Amino acid sequence: MGEILYLLIYQPLFNLLIFLYNLVPFPDLGIAVILLTFLVKGVLYPLGIKAARSQREMQIIQPEVKKIQEKYKDNKEEQARKIMELYRERKVSPFSGMGPLIIQLPILISLFQIFRRGLENEEMKHLYDFVTVPETVNYHFLGIIDLSSPHALLAILAAAGQYAQMKMTMKNKEDDNSSEKKDMAKAMQSQMIMFLPGFTFIVLLSLPSAVGLYWLVTIIFSIFQQYIVQRDKSKENKNGGDKKNN
Repeated sequence: MGEILYLLIYQPLFNLLIFLYNLVPFPDLGIAVILLTFLVKGVLYPLGIKAARSQREMQIIQPEVKKIQEKYKDNKEEQARKIMELYRERKVSPFSGMGPLIIQLPILISLFQIFRRGLENEEMKHLYDFVTVPETVNYHFLGIIDLSSPHALLAILAAAGQYAQMKMTMKNKEDDNSSEKKDMAKAMQSQMIMFLPGFTFIVLLSLPSAVGLYWLVTIIFSIFQQYIVQRDKSKENKNGGDKKNN
């Protein structure tokens, strides 16, 4: 593990996890993982909402992008310039959705490293001086799921959540541009809807279920974010319709 990743992500996450574990009224690593997930997602919430809204706007302007592509199909340089002008005009970026993903990846890798190494006494050397070393660490979430080992239930729930999130996203795209959809694009979307949840399930079956719990709570939080963006967009559309009627 690189020194920068260790100092900026691994060690702070390790300390925060142990701090939260010490904070909960009863020793349960699963509760600490859930609290850690909410704190991480809470910090990233503004970035996530901004990215979700930008992606939503990208979907809305797709018909305009296609018109530009058709109009300047023989002049790729002018086509690219016009599309970038449209992006600047609508204040969107095609790379906006990558920000949260890029940030989440090292966090996920660090959590995997934390739970792969375990939380035994020899690992407590990573703690800051002001964080208390727990006497023991209870790996059993709610007394049922051993978070140090893979667990099929969490893998299934995470895969189901991934499926629900993707269906929600795909439905938004169909609602925005249903007339623009082509059979090939729909087929690819259907394949992705089936592939990614299946991939999530297979990967989580090989990882400590603490990672699966983190991923499940992350997906639930992401679904909530998408709901907020949809609700705001529905309000905008309603208000726009009311203004036209008036």
